[in-house]
Amino acid sequence: MTARKDSKTVQTLMIVEDEVLVAIHLRDELQKAGYKVLDLTDRLDAALEVAKAVKPHLALVNVRLARGDDGIELSKHLKGLGVPVLLISGQVSRASSAKTVAIGSMPKPYEPEEMVLAVAYLLARLNGDNTLPKPHQLEVFDDESFERGPPA
Repeated sequence: MTARKDSKTVQTLMIVEDEVLVAIHLRDELQKAGYKVLDLTDRLDAALEVAKAVKPHLALVNVRLARGDDGIELSKHLKGLGVPVLLISGQVSRASSAKTVAIGSMPKPYEPEEMVLAVAYLLARLNGDNTLPKPHQLEVFDDESFERGPPA
């Protein structure tokens, strides 16, 4: 699966994950699929700096971050910046409780191929393309996000 893009734009992703090896592996898989992945971060403040400077097409955010930071709190801020969020968590019920600040969630553990498919699906939907099948592990929260179209 390769990144969906028009002739000029590679879609940019941000990964906010406290498990360094998980973040590196996920970054590598997404880059192989053709996405641009910003510098990895594991903290709320650093992620907000990156998001304000670059405004990624999609942020993949773990519910639990470094130094006790909260991924759901970060998701609230990212939503305010117009950055859609896919929550990643082993705490499925906690991730599901964040339906107002994220567009979906993926449970840990996940297969890297499944995450690449989930990212492709969400980005396609955000751009008005409803043709891709929804990956079975992906829980989609906010269909209104898809109706509003891509972030500005």
